[in-house]
Amino acid sequence: MLTTLAANTHDLSHHGATWADVVEVLTLRNYNTRLVVISTAVLSAAAGLIGSFMLLRKRSLMGDALSHATLPGICVAFLLHVAMGGDGRNMVGLLAGAAAGGLLGVGTVMLITRHTRLKSDAALGIVLSVFFAVGIALMPIAQRSGGAAAGLDTFIYGKPASMVMADAWMIAAVAGLVLIVCFGLFKEFAILCFDDSYAASQGWPIGWLDGVMLALVTVVTVVGLQAVGLILIIAMLIIPPAAARFWTHELWAMAVVAALLGGLSGWLGSTASAVFEDLPGGAIIVVVAASFFGLSMLFGRARGVVPRAWRHVVLSAKVGRQHLLRAVYERVEARGESGGRAVSFESLLAMRSWSARRLRRVIRSARRAGLVSRASDGSVRLTEAGRADAARVVRNHRLWEIYLINYADIAPSHVDRDADMIEHVLDAALVTRLERLLEERSGAVVPSSPHAI
Repeated sequence: MLTTLAANTHDLSHHGATWADVVEVLTLRNYNTRLVVISTAVLSAAAGLIGSFMLLRKRSLMGDALSHATLPGICVAFLLHVAMGGDGRNMVGLLAGAAAGGLLGVGTVMLITRHTRLKSDAALGIVLSVFFAVGIALMPIAQRSGGAAAGLDTFIYGKPASMVMADAWMIAAVAGLVLIVCFGLFKEFAILCFDDSYAASQGWPIGWLDGVMLALVTVVTVVGLQAVGLILIIAMLIIPPAAARFWTHELWAMAVVAALLGGLSGWLGSTASAVFEDLPGGAIIVVVAASFFGLSMLFGRARGVVPRAWRHVVLSAKVGRQHLLRAVYERVEARGESGGRAVSFESLLAMRSWSARRLRRVIRSARRAGLVSRASDGSVRLTEAGRADAARVVRNHRLWEIYLINYADIAPSHVDRDADMIEHVLDAALVTRLERLLEERSGAVVPSSPHAI
């Protein structure tokens, strides 16, 4: 064990870290590490929160255009400050230039979509590429004027380790603003995301709400430039909310989960970057967020691939058992009491388009559920529980057949197939309505079939 620990310690040392370094980072003993990790986590949580509304509003790529449009704003702000005799390192001025450039880019997108026939995706592509190209063209000029020393390149790729206390307070203020506004305007943002036409018809200030939402995205983007860079900040606005959608159908829960996933991504990514100095912080944060997205896509409780596949398997098994119960019930019903309650395997096979293998699998599933028993000759018989379930299934099926014949003008010869498609998902309200219809036609517990079986 000591040999293994020594080997692991040597391996960490090879990458520029020891176990002591790992413990120090995880416990946040170092002041700079504590500042960077907490600030990055708070910023990522704020991005995930406001990104939830942008995702549902189908405006996620607006943040992409905004982030890329900040680069020329940063360069112009730097050059103006140098021209006025400064050294260009004023962070407030640079961030103000970034905000101005981002808002100009978003405004250009809105002008293009409103006054031309171009769709929003084309406008976003044009603005994103043109503004970023202008920024790249201005970058060498700014660097010759001292921009390299000012660290302008960190706005492209991000450098969380360069944060100072003033940055932390700014991030905390922005995160608090996002939380307060999203909480205060939650109902308004919700209706804007799901039905803006209805909101407009009720006199809601759609343009003003869109402006508030965009302003929040702007401040998060501008403040996040130094943490993850303008290229990667969009990932923190999109990936955590997209991952959260796999876990819930509720907007408030999605916003909370997106904020948690964003905060956790920022925490783990900045921690990994602090442990292994060669790992770029911004990129690792996004990689961690992408890992959460992959896990959510696979295992998310609401929309994950695995849970959906499992629900499909469960539903298919349930439908198969119900078809079997109805087939046995109708076969016994057709023969009458004198014919006995056992139904042969061959007669069941002829009643539906089952294969022999499929029918055997359905019978095994029904036996495990205690709904049928099987004799030594292969015949199938309903148990007490099976008879009760079979009566309910047949009743719902025939209620639906009666409804289709009377209200949808479906021919009796075709109604059985149509009823097969819906009977398994009838809700209580519709069953009650169908029961009222049944009372008008017959007093039987299970009505007779309206067509030949």
